[in-house]
Amino acid sequence: MTRLDDLATPSILIHEDRLERNLRNLQQACDAAGVALRPHIKTHKLVPIARRQLELGAPGLTCAKIGEAEAMLVTGVREIFIAHSLVDLRQAPRIAALADQLDELRLAVTSEAHLEAFLPLIRQVNRPVAVMIAVDTGLHREGIREDSAAERIAQRLAEEPLVKLAGLYSHEGQFYGADHHQRSTEVAALLDHLDRVRNAIDPALAIWPGCSVSARAVLKASAGRVQAVRPGAYVFGDLSLTENANVMPWDDVALHVLATVVDKPTAELALIDAGSKTFSSDKTAADIAARAADGRQLEVFAVNEEHGYLRGKDLASVKVGDRIAFVPAHVCTVVNLTNLVHVMTPDQTLRTTWPVDARGKNQ
Repeated sequence: MTRLDDLATPSILIHEDRLERNLRNLQQACDAAGVALRPHIKTHKLVPIARRQLELGAPGLTCAKIGEAEAMLVTGVREIFIAHSLVDLRQAPRIAALADQLDELRLAVTSEAHLEAFLPLIRQVNRPVAVMIAVDTGLHREGIREDSAAERIAQRLAEEPLVKLAGLYSHEGQFYGADHHQRSTEVAALLDHLDRVRNAIDPALAIWPGCSVSARAVLKASAGRVQAVRPGAYVFGDLSLTENANVMPWDDVALHVLATVVDKPTAELALIDAGSKTFSSDKTAADIAARAADGRQLEVFAVNEEHGYLRGKDLASVKVGDRIAFVPAHVCTVVNLTNLVHVMTPDQTLRTTWPVDARGKNQ
């Protein structure tokens, strides 16, 4: 297949020129700030993109699960950080195998309660590992809530001969819903918080914040305090980054969902063949699952498993059989729901198809 018209729908389209621009621009911004880019692959889950991130200068990758890390080994990556609370002793052989194939495997300790389950696991792994302590900076998910907890965790880790405490990390997911006009103030508070925790333990420890919304603001404010950032969604973009967070221009969004209008039961409603099994059930703060990528005022406002409900001021121009590209609300879940993505050239030619290598690697 070499033409867009040859594709069945729903299909996931990746615009290679926009993707390359997004990859290059953030890597260059990190290089200019003297901060390493250790991108989170949970967004794209694709070996070709991870390989390109490494080629451009990323010293390592961030993964959410062991399965993602295993899928990325073929890229030649030498350093991986698994940013999740690992506790299952049955995972010890897989963690050991990863450590044996990398120059450095970093794991997370996300609280004092997690530490109690983590230590028996790491003793069973029986390999040298680096550890990052998670700090809750406002999302109220994983991470220490009190500064003193980091000191206690550090003291416990120092007693483990195969463990090296390497730094602190955080995820600023709360920034997605925050007022972007206040971002510089919020980032300053974020860095002050992480710096305070670090200095109480060891000023030589690394700080690795991680969020596509805050990444550029963190780079700008780093002043030598941040050693790495770990964004993920920046590679593609979505409505959360364009409309909600206001950190990505519409024309930089590199992933679209191509769908077909399959019915128009009323003048105010059309149905497309992409529902929650394509977009997921995630929506923006405005309760929108997707918007038309071509600029028309068309929005997917509801989804069933195989249907998307389409409305908007430009619905009169829509007829059954039309094929429309959409920007999803949340790109990470979209990629994880598909087996294949189709890579397009700027002239709308289909250049290649990539399997989603880490699709469903949730263990």
